[in-house]
Amino acid sequence: MTLILARIAVAALLSLTSLIVILFRVSPLSAPGLGVPLFFLTVFLTVASFGTLFFYAVWNRMSMEGMDSGRKLSVSLREGLFLSGATVLLLLFLLLGILTWWIGLLIYLIFFLIEMALLS
Repeated sequence: MTLILARIAVAALLSLTSLIVILFRVSPLSAPGLGVPLFFLTVFLTVASFGTLFFYAVWNRMSMEGMDSGRKLSVSLREGLFLSGATVLLLLFLLLGILTWWIGLLIYLIFFLIEMALLS
């Protein structure tokens, strides 16, 4: 299990590095066909990997009977993917100019309720 966590940590560092490169080297104004999709992809990967590591740490701190480390990792990965999907959707709404605070709250609430349904 430690090897999988190490790979997720390496993926988190690589995705963060690629996000920084996209932000500072690729201009969405001069190359919108390349810059915008790469930005969204790197944001998705960065939030998913860091979210997975964060949620795994949270699940590890809680004493849950009947959950081995593999189950904790699969739940954490699903939660990280849901968090990154909601974040990318939020950024897309911001880019389109239709984001308000209650739409953002509803997006995160929908993904939270889906996770609660899958967790039980």
